[in-house]
Amino acid sequence: SFSCFSVLERAFSLHKSHLIKDMEPTFHLVRNIIPPLSAKKHKGQDGRIGIVGGCQEYTGAPYFAAISALKVGADLSHVFCAREAAPVIKAYSPELIVHPVLDNPDAVREVEKWLPRLHVLVVGPGLGREDALLENVKGIMEASRARGIPVVVDADGLWLVAQQPALIQGYQKAVLTPNHMEFGRLYDAVLGGPVDSADHHSSVLRLSQALGNVTVVQKGEHDVISDGQQVLTCSQEGSGRRCGGQGDLLSGSVAVAAGICILRPLTPVKMSSPLLVAAFGACALTRRCNHQAFQKHGRSTTTTDMVAELGVAFSSLFEA
Repeated sequence: SFSCFSVLERAFSLHKSHLIKDMEPTFHLVRNIIPPLSAKKHKGQDGRIGIVGGCQEYTGAPYFAAISALKVGADLSHVFCAREAAPVIKAYSPELIVHPVLDNPDAVREVEKWLPRLHVLVVGPGLGREDALLENVKGIMEASRARGIPVVVDADGLWLVAQQPALIQGYQKAVLTPNHMEFGRLYDAVLGGPVDSADHHSSVLRLSQALGNVTVVQKGEHDVISDGQQVLTCSQEGSGRRCGGQGDLLSGSVAVAAGICILRPLTPVKMSSPLLVAAFGACALTRRCNHQAFQKHGRSTTTTDMVAELGVAFSSLFEA
């Protein structure tokens, strides 16, 4: 209820531009904006997500992002990938809608015609750094921004942003999810100097502010999240296992949460920073999946094991 938001609002006002250590008010707010399942809804109302990425070398990443979006609760998940990646991604799952268009000369137009049907885009999983692909993705990001579509940027999408920060400069419907190395590259590109490794919270805050209050999620031992005004930390228990693909699970989860926060009308989150709350919820969920999978599989845990935990993890964190 709104009392949950009041606690968070007081925390934000008392700790403006500083770390907010108490996670529980934010958990309450995440729980408060989750739409209930209903037989009265039609397909698509609970989220239509687009993943932009996937090339010959990298097919797992876009799959993990897309399937995670479905498992978190989106109704439809599209993957816009290079032609050679499409049959592989289709073979992973019949649940995904796969468009082999990303390396076409008219890729921007091919993706742009789908944008009116999508709520959120994830840009970067398995994208690679081939110049022609990156140029197409640049056009797709510009078209998405022009339509006001929220964009989650990860992996090689962050490489593109580090080369051309103007793509997301000032676009407050963007969420960046860099790991340690990606964050350092972004920070140097935007602020022209090395990160202060002794103060993660100030560094994330500064980068967000320098980008025009774009939401930044620095993944690490604790996930640090800022919209340039507040800083949240997510210290939900995970594990010591750091297999490839966890970031893709996170980006798909952030996309669904962002769609919920921005597209649901008349919710308390409209009074705060919706993407800050969305990112926190997705970070907590990813960490919980990591923890649950590790309890079962230990050192052999992979992201596939984590995806299998999404339903139980979501219920225990947000619906219990």
